[in-house]
Amino acid sequence: MGRTWAGGVLAGLLLLAACGDPSSGPGTAPPERPASATPAAKDPGPSPSSTTQQQRPPASAAADAEAEVPAKRPTVLYLGDSLAMENQKVLGELLQDELKARYTSAPYSGTTLCDYLQGTGEKSLVPDRDKAAALVRSLRPDFVVLQFWANAWDYTWCMDGITHGKDPATYFARFTSDARKLTDQITNASGAKRTKVVWVLQGPDPITPDRVRRVNAIYEQQAEASGGLVADAGKEVGPADARYTWVQHLPCTAYERDHPAYCTQPSGNRTALHRDDDYLHFCLAPTTAKSRPCPVPSPGILRMTRAITKTLAAAVN
Repeated sequence: MGRTWAGGVLAGLLLLAACGDPSSGPGTAPPERPASATPAAKDPGPSPSSTTQQQRPPASAAADAEAEVPAKRPTVLYLGDSLAMENQKVLGELLQDELKARYTSAPYSGTTLCDYLQGTGEKSLVPDRDKAAALVRSLRPDFVVLQFWANAWDYTWCMDGITHGKDPATYFARFTSDARKLTDQITNASGAKRTKVVWVLQGPDPITPDRVRRVNAIYEQQAEASGGLVADAGKEVGPADARYTWVQHLPCTAYERDHPAYCTQPSGNRTALHRDDDYLHFCLAPTTAKSRPCPVPSPGILRMTRAITKTLAAAVN
């Protein structure tokens, strides 16, 4: 089932910054926030999506499945920002194919951890019905997968103006606190079920590489402290010998060579992770005014979602 995507229109720069370097958002003031609490009224442009994926995956994904189908079908909830927005369909297909998972995604472009916290009200880009705790109470998932670049820009009102560029120490302290609060809210909402939180580690940032390294360390520390899991999806979109070095292209994998749509430059045995005009996102289709799951085969997305799927498969089997 799906929810209708709402949204206004923003310029291309805003769309790129919707999940960009936390201090590199547009310098314009945030749009006026109407009193209405509907996603259409609250979202500054990139639109939310909440979908339950039960569809059959592409044959290419099924042919390459490595994990055994578990005896128990896991229930998976996927939350995040614009990276999760573009990943959500492919991840759902992989989880359905390899784990027969019951899968729901509710990413919102431009968001950060505090947007999914209860009690943020009008300061949040995420409506109350899609807060992490609310969805956990409704869906009773076995796993909540969280993928956040750690945005802090003009439209993440819940960050109270804290950005990495202005005050790195406060930014990291706030993000550490929000990671703990979000984990606690998810755990408390799950009750005796004890839902596991899966933190997705992010790929290289060409603007502030050490920021992503420290954000990933926060995720790892929170997972260790709370009995959660870590999926190092970001490792799959960087050089094998340089985890935090940004590159636009990487050598094609064996899978990508066998599936030409995923090896974009076969003569040079390399594939594109990013478009020339977008250093951050991994969807190879042009950015549009309304956020959407990526509509074209994109090697970076497949690499990351396979890493997430592998982590969940190991936890289930």
